[in-house]
Amino acid sequence: MIKQLEKFEIEEAMDIWLKTNITAHSFIPKEYWIKNYNIVKEEYFPIATTFIYKEDNIIKGFISIIDNSFIGALFVLEEYQGQGIGKKLLNHCKSLYSILELAVYVDNIPSVNFYKHCGFIIKEEKEHEDSGFMEYIMTWKKPTSRLCCI
Repeated sequence: MIKQLEKFEIEEAMDIWLKTNITAHSFIPKEYWIKNYNIVKEEYFPIATTFIYKEDNIIKGFISIIDNSFIGALFVLEEYQGQGIGKKLLNHCKSLYSILELAVYVDNIPSVNFYKHCGFIIKEEKEHEDSGFMEYIMTWKKPTSRLCCI
């Protein structure tokens, strides 16, 4: 079930954030993620709209949207990856927002391919200002329905 994150669920979501970042970004020292844990929890989570995928009373993944268009996070616990949870979370947001944008590390090839498969296109490539690693800025726009008059 997808629902909006509640305050009492932030710790569990942050545990997913930390574990998944360390696993997915093996090219970045894990100390970087540990150092940024409190910044994300105290500065980004409060300004984001976060949706969780919860099943059997376990948060299996979440997606956070900042400023009604930027995907600040999309994480699924490793043991639940490949089950369509990330796609369900992304599709939920596609139903709510007409434009979505995100940043993904170039070296995170599985995630880049996932986003391409979900209809995102690469808008630009740039250096991440904090980590120094290259990232893609990717975008998705809701298709406009064309009405035809005869």
